[in-house]
Amino acid sequence: MGRGGEGAVDMEEENMAAWLVGINTLKIQPFKLPPLGPHDVRVQMKAVGICGSDVHYLKTMSCAGFVVKEPMVIGHECAGVISEVGSEVKSLVVGDRVALEPGISCLCCNYCKGGRYNLCPDMKFFATPPVHGSLANQINHPAELCFKLPDNVNLEEGAMCEPLSVGIHACRRANVGPETNVLIMGAGPIGLVTMLAARAFGARRIVIVDVDDHRLRVAMSLGADGVVVVSPNIQGVDEDVAQIHKTMCADIDVTFDCAGFSKTMSTALNATRAGGKVCLVGMGHNEMTVPLTPAAAREVDIVGIFRYKDTWPLCIEFLRTGKIDVKPLITHRFGFSQQEVEEAFEVSARGSTAIKVMFNL
Repeated sequence: MGRGGEGAVDMEEENMAAWLVGINTLKIQPFKLPPLGPHDVRVQMKAVGICGSDVHYLKTMSCAGFVVKEPMVIGHECAGVISEVGSEVKSLVVGDRVALEPGISCLCCNYCKGGRYNLCPDMKFFATPPVHGSLANQINHPAELCFKLPDNVNLEEGAMCEPLSVGIHACRRANVGPETNVLIMGAGPIGLVTMLAARAFGARRIVIVDVDDHRLRVAMSLGADGVVVVSPNIQGVDEDVAQIHKTMCADIDVTFDCAGFSKTMSTALNATRAGGKVCLVGMGHNEMTVPLTPAAAREVDIVGIFRYKDTWPLCIEFLRTGKIDVKPLITHRFGFSQQEVEEAFEVSARGSTAIKVMFNL
């Protein structure tokens, strides 16, 4: 990775990575890195989380239109320790602990120049075909995308900056503030980090809904003001909305749909007050059938998000000051052996009590 050359260099110890080689098939195999570019750093990976997109690639070899056509190193939620720096790097030194932003934009297109580099059409993003990911002993990455961690923020928390960034970007897009009552559809990992972000942004009241009792109990332990168990049945929207309004006890200003299904989006649109905002965060379905006309008649704004931009400094500040604690989200930990990699992905795919599965390398 990085903006360095294309050749390969031998390392003192052979660099190993978790390669996606076929449906439901991961293999730990050698991973040769290109020479270190002058503005790049080499990072020894220490903590890598499993994202839902990683599991989707494993199960189907595709995700959101991206198709794995040849073996690919998996993983993009990561933090580690600098082991080497390029000749022009002045901001980092060997031994620094860093969290990595996984997307490298072109810096030249209109989106990048306009400050919305997350929309760059030439983005090179970890573990998005054909770009390799970060579940490896070592990787190369631009120094400007490696953010030094304070002493009181550990490497697992550093890796959690990636999913937390999704929640922070969503809250910025929806203009969450101290007068905002927030509804969150879905208490999975992204729903929970969005809840934590909304609280850090000062949201007045937060209600989160899900079909899973266990995840809602986790949400309450993390500070939700109320929870609602909803039905997966599309016919239950009106009943769910009534229960949500009863639990919120106020108008809903912003709803985050962190699942992205017809049922969750329909509920979000119907539950949000006139003049409110619905932010689509999850991407469960490419196409949905939703009550768009009634929502338009109430001037409910709909906004989307794609990844994030300029979020790592704020993530790290929230973690440093204790405004956000992501540690309770890490429910399972594994080492970096063939058996443990396979088991970790099985645990993550099953869901159940697993929220965030983390590798310690």
